[in-house]
Amino acid sequence: VIVPDYTYPATASVINIVGAKAVIVDVSKKDMLLDFNSLEDAINERTKAIIPVSLFGAPLDYEKLNFIKEKYNLYIVEDAACSIGAVYQGVKVGNQADITVFSLHPRKFITTGEGGIITTNNKKWGDWINSYKHFGMDMTESSREGIHFNMIGTNYKLTNIQAAVGLGQLENIDQLLKKRISLANNYKSLINKTDKINLPEVLNPKPNCQHSFQTYIVFIKNRDQDMKQMREKDIEVQIGSYSLHMHNAFNNNSKVEIFGDLSNSKWCFKNALALPLYNDLTFDLQKYIIKELNSRL
Repeated sequence: VIVPDYTYPATASVINIVGAKAVIVDVSKKDMLLDFNSLEDAINERTKAIIPVSLFGAPLDYEKLNFIKEKYNLYIVEDAACSIGAVYQGVKVGNQADITVFSLHPRKFITTGEGGIITTNNKKWGDWINSYKHFGMDMTESSREGIHFNMIGTNYKLTNIQAAVGLGQLENIDQLLKKRISLANNYKSLINKTDKINLPEVLNPKPNCQHSFQTYIVFIKNRDQDMKQMREKDIEVQIGSYSLHMHNAFNNNSKVEIFGDLSNSKWCFKNALALPLYNDLTFDLQKYIIKELNSRL
């Protein structure tokens, strides 16, 4: 499987789950998403799947991705942890890849405390997933006559209480998403008034596409120093994400191959700063955040 480098380590958990070898490739500096040139260079006869990440809520370029999928006869398992509500060419993320995985971690604006959601339009795979999370139980209609276990599964599922909490929030997802988009537009208008803060290209989405703004990222030169000073002002900024190849779990692992120099990923790690973004954030606070950040640049 091929995995982009600049992302959360959870992306590579498939290595342990299915025993596959992961090839970690570079990302693009302009949007922090999977670099398609690096992807194609890394594909060989052993490649079975791509695990792209719609990072921070940014929809992937599915036209390019699907072209490569068809060209090399691969599967796409999308890590859309941050991308509930994102849209590409009028189609919601979750309907684009063969399998899409969303996160319900506390940082996400739809949360159940922990856990996640898997979507697929492949009924056979959906039935398998449903069975696997119920200890391998036969979940078909005929199984109601008696319980049958056709494979060894797990108990990897949300509690009913967690599911109820998540479903309650999903009923308000349009309202929640609308507020995040409004906050993101506020940041953009404030940042456009300064030439010291740069935005990734993905924050200027293509027509008929929608970023879900799980995280609002900017690029600055002295990220660590400025982040420390902002926190001293009680402004909880954060790094963007991690470069997997910089950590022992991935660079000293026989099941992982590091492909190329991953210089773009390293640059993103050193320069990306996540600004506070939550539904109770006010425009006055946003102005204060950008003013404090700008004064340090």
